[in-house]
Amino acid sequence: MIGARLAGIVGLVFTAAAATPASADEVDLELVLAADGSGSIDDGEMRLQRDGYAGALTDPEIVSAMTSGAHGKVAVMYFEWGGADSQVVIADWTVIDGPDSAARFAERLLTAPRGAIGWNSISNAIAFGQKAIAENAHQGIRKVIDVSADSGNYGGLPLHVARDAAIVDDITINGLAVLCRTCDGRPSRGDLESYFAQQVIGGFGAFVVTVDQTTSFPEAVRRKLLLEVAGLPQPPLASR
Repeated sequence: MIGARLAGIVGLVFTAAAATPASADEVDLELVLAADGSGSIDDGEMRLQRDGYAGALTDPEIVSAMTSGAHGKVAVMYFEWGGADSQVVIADWTVIDGPDSAARFAERLLTAPRGAIGWNSISNAIAFGQKAIAENAHQGIRKVIDVSADSGNYGGLPLHVARDAAIVDDITINGLAVLCRTCDGRPSRGDLESYFAQQVIGGFGAFVVTVDQTTSFPEAVRRKLLLEVAGLPQPPLASR
């Protein structure tokens, strides 16, 4: 039973691209924000996370970057993920073409209830993001899945299968390695950044940004989104 279910998921991942609509709205970027909503995050940390993304998406510099490309707009989706069978869309695909649309998207992040349950299936989060890109009504010059997590993969597809399938679909996977959200002293997950670099991220220009005692969650989210949206040269792993 497990083998048949896994085979079905793998087949879904590798055939997702076939579902792309024939006529699609052209945008500069299709961006999936896959935020960690697993059981390791309490309600206070969830609020910090949502506030960080909402603040970044309405930051004037980032809005300017989102509207400065060839098409003057990007398509963004935000979902939270937990266990292998738990991916919950918080804000569905939205075209951001200025401050008003950015504000409306951010408002949904601040008001929607949390819903993901379970523990850290990064792999199925990537597969869900790939499917969401394949099935939306947009066609981006670039495609990015932006994954945040505070631990490694647990359950679901083998991580390398999900990652490699997304890369084959010309999707870049970037990472936000959350060593701690409100640090007090030395972070306890110092190897998570290397884990992301070696096993999670992939595709053209892929990079990892870290949240630790030197970089706050809102600061890290803002920096990562600016890099992704503007298509700027990506920083080396050692640069945080």
